[in-house]
Amino acid sequence: MAEFGEFALIAAVNAGREQAPGVLLGPGDDAAVVAAPTGRFVVTTDMLVEGRHFRLDWSSARDIGRKAIAQNAADVVAMGAAPSAFVVALGCPGDTRVDFVRELADGMWAEVGRSGGSIAGGDMVRSAQLVISVTAFGDPHRAPILRSTARPGDVVAVAGRLGWSAAGLAVLSAGIDPERFANVVAAHRVPHPPYGAVLELPAAAPVSALTDVSDGLLADLGHIAQSSSVAIDLDAAALRDPALDAVSTALDTDPLDWILTGGEDHAFAATFRDPEGIPAGWSVIGRVGAGAGVTVDGTSRPGPAGWESFASGG
Repeated sequence: MAEFGEFALIAAVNAGREQAPGVLLGPGDDAAVVAAPTGRFVVTTDMLVEGRHFRLDWSSARDIGRKAIAQNAADVVAMGAAPSAFVVALGCPGDTRVDFVRELADGMWAEVGRSGGSIAGGDMVRSAQLVISVTAFGDPHRAPILRSTARPGDVVAVAGRLGWSAAGLAVLSAGIDPERFANVVAAHRVPHPPYGAVLELPAAAPVSALTDVSDGLLADLGHIAQSSSVAIDLDAAALRDPALDAVSTALDTDPLDWILTGGEDHAFAATFRDPEGIPAGWSVIGRVGAGAGVTVDGTSRPGPAGWESFASGG
């Protein structure tokens, strides 16, 4: 890596990449130029740090690249916007293999192929460990869907998988052969946000609030409950996933813990005004009422609600 050089490597990983229509000027100048067709854009940023958000002995460079884009794209989509561009900053040790960085970039572009948009630029520096920071931009084709607009009487629904990433992490942490539970291990290595479940919502869909499930279902719905000044009650039976039964038995764990507090699945959770208007691909899991907080079958669950970066052990 040190012998190859920063600028040569940046040129190499960008060679032959096709920019999305919304990127008017991509890599190669002092800054990128990104269109804002509606006169406004959604922007978010997120970081991944080696040893905290991924392990090199558990995930390939391609996996890590896909994950870095997915978690940012999901935040943009959760606002009701279509990803249009990504800017990537990479810090890595000087002895990092050039092939590793190429594979990392390939993974990023692979996920961009799912989410939409393109990588418009970035930066690269030497660092003690691998650090990836992604800034994502999106075009809002509708009014932003906020956390603060749920109301009593709404129903709660999810699109995507819950608890799979946490189950995969538990398998890897326990030293179990990943091939035994390849589906959940793959879900931990690379999240699979159902972008289309949001981006293809009909204009008349009665969605009132929306978030992606990155920190844990209880934690992320807790943000909606707090921002909207409402209470949310979840139906445990509606949350159960038979696909987690075998791995939960092997690890002697209640799979509901993974589903409620696991995080990193990047599913989408939303509230809808009309229970009869739930679009295909969404499953009802609870209701919104007056009050505060999130309960399951009417009861508060003890312990952490999900991931929190500066909490003990987080």
